[in-house]
Amino acid sequence: MKQSDPLSPPSSKNTPTPRDPIQTMSSLPLAKTNGSKPAAAEELPIVDFDYMKDFMKEVFLSYGVTPERAEICSDVLIEADKRGIDSHGLGRLKPIYCDRMDDGILWPEKPIDIITESETTALVDGNLGLGLYIGPHCMQMAIDKAKKFGVGFVACRNSTHYGIAGYYATMATDQGCIGFTGTNARPSIAPTFGVEPMMGTNPLVFGLPSTDDFPFVIDCATSVNQRGKIEKYAREGVDTPAGAVIDDQGIERTDTEGILRDMVLGKCALTPVGGAGDKMGGYKGFGWAATVELLCTALQSGPWGEDICGVDRATGKPKPMPLGHFFLAIDIEKICPLDTFKKNTGEFLKAVRESKKAPNGPGRIWTAGEPENDARLARTAQGGMKVVVPLQKNMIDLRNNRPGLKEKYPKLPFE
Repeated sequence: MKQSDPLSPPSSKNTPTPRDPIQTMSSLPLAKTNGSKPAAAEELPIVDFDYMKDFMKEVFLSYGVTPERAEICSDVLIEADKRGIDSHGLGRLKPIYCDRMDDGILWPEKPIDIITESETTALVDGNLGLGLYIGPHCMQMAIDKAKKFGVGFVACRNSTHYGIAGYYATMATDQGCIGFTGTNARPSIAPTFGVEPMMGTNPLVFGLPSTDDFPFVIDCATSVNQRGKIEKYAREGVDTPAGAVIDDQGIERTDTEGILRDMVLGKCALTPVGGAGDKMGGYKGFGWAATVELLCTALQSGPWGEDICGVDRATGKPKPMPLGHFFLAIDIEKICPLDTFKKNTGEFLKAVRESKKAPNGPGRIWTAGEPENDARLARTAQGGMKVVVPLQKNMIDLRNNRPGLKEKYPKLPFE
């Protein structure tokens, strides 16, 4: 039994203001690595969001993805860039999706099969298609079930990387639901007191609608850092913060390029939220990462660990990474009026933001979803997204080598 894909991505309503707190909240001062210095941000070209989304859509179309699914895939990716989550937008297009389709470990167009289904639950099989269209399909299934019966839960097996998990939580909040989702990934996190990568970065993500102009969406990995952020450090030429990575000798590592190489070989691991050991509560992040891993494998009878590492350790060749996801939606109106829920949520979050500030801090408290909203406003105000040199090269490479793209894009904005 097969079911069609959802027709529309989550919406957003914002008015531009020139502020991007993603840099304030999460960026570190740029440092030299390998003797090179990253380009100053103000020197980078700015590319319009619509242009970038259309470019990514054309790339997916060139692989044989249907127009409807290509639209959804490109929307998931551009939403990451709009929210300031640069590790999961354009930066993922070539290495995570295109290169894997080229390697034959990810398929551009596969059916989504329903294995079991009830009024409130379902188990689906993505057949190793693009997680970027499998994820929205599953979340919409969960929302549709919630709208009929109050709660909808969908588990998915044999999927692939599905982009920013917050996209799916926002799908739920846009439709008057509480959203909850998670995914496993290739093993990256070592358990507390261990050094072997056993769990993925495994985000645990919630979304709640509010009277604010943006929903409360907490979207973060269960590790101190995640691989996409380390890849971003590599593009920027900066060191990885101390405490985020340990190697198989238990040594903390900061050499970004070496970390990425050794992670592929299984010689480095990310630390869970709270860090290595238990002094700062690392067992809490370990427990959350394990919970997500279980929800992505136990219901699905899905693989984990080395079976989803993406590399044949004996030959070094790429191999498929069949991932699991889960999606939960709760229709708020089945419990209380949606406006009441939004008001209660908004009042609490407003009180938190207005609470006493740290005298040595930035003078502001952000609640979940707010940094991403501010980034969207700032980037919209500046006319789009800045494109770093490595991603410019990726776009040129895709334009030059994918059928039909050279005719559509004879000159890119930064050429």
